Amino acid sequence: MFDATPATPGHALHQDPSFAAALSLCGQAPVTLPGGLILLHRKLAGIPVAMLPRADPPPDLLAQLKDVGLSRIPLILSPERPLGHMRALRLRKGISTAIIDLQQSDTVRRAALHQKWRNQLCRAEASLLRVTSASLKPDHILLSLNEDQARKRGYANWPAPLTAAFASTAPDQTRLFTASLNGTKVAHMLFLRHGHRATYHIGHSTQQGRAHHAHNLLLWTASCWLAVRGSTSLDLGLLNDSTPSHTRFKLRAGARPQLMGGTWLRWHPLARKAGT
Repeated sequence: MFDATPATPGHALHQDPSFAAALSLCGQAPVTLPGGLILLHRKLAGIPVAMLPRADPPPDLLAQLKDVGLSRIPLILSPERPLGHMRALRLRKGISTAIIDLQQSDTVRRAALHQKWRNQLCRAEASLLRVTSASLKPDHILLSLNEDQARKRGYANWPAPLTAAFASTAPDQTRLFTASLNGTKVAHMLFLRHGHRATYHIGHSTQQGRAHHAHNLLLWTASCWLAVRGSTSLDLGLLNDSTPSHTRFKLRAGARPQLMGGTWLRWHPLARKAGT
């Protein structure tokens, strides 16, 4: 049904069992296919649809959908990588996400930093900033700070209750790095681990934190911490033309663009016309 390039090891955050557990805690009902992939069940404009987020569709997808009674409703696919042949209707072309390879040594990764980014990191390391880390508490102030920030800047993220639910169901998969200056917290960055991979989730910085390049220090510290504990890659999120400063920060931190597979619609009548 689908032709693909070689798979990326591990699984995306949206395919982690703890993500499904967090959704369930929030009153939603994800479906786990027989092969282990997580399927979301939604209504769009009153029409029931299934969604397979951040996963490559297996060759026997239709059979697995039949097993859970979802083979005849529209299916939204968002594979992690471009697939050679998709018998589906493309809704949106693929965009890139920023990935840091954590399998390289700290020395190699540090040498790969953009000079300006590395200089900012050096200044942060030489400053009075102090970094601590811990699992995320479900009621941490970062959740409300991020919601306010997202509302003001007009970008979408997980609702705070979903992040809190993830922290409740899988505290060991969360790691919050905090930078303090003279005892005052000035920046946070939250990372979520899933299998051998990790994802930057949300963050916040005060004006003092930005002036001292706290996020450079937090990201570098977190990447070293994650690498030591077996994470092989760190996803910094989408590279978006509408936020050039964020894109620049990610790429200068040593991340490389990784093209995803776009968004596709597969529906039984359309699939039959395509000969599947």
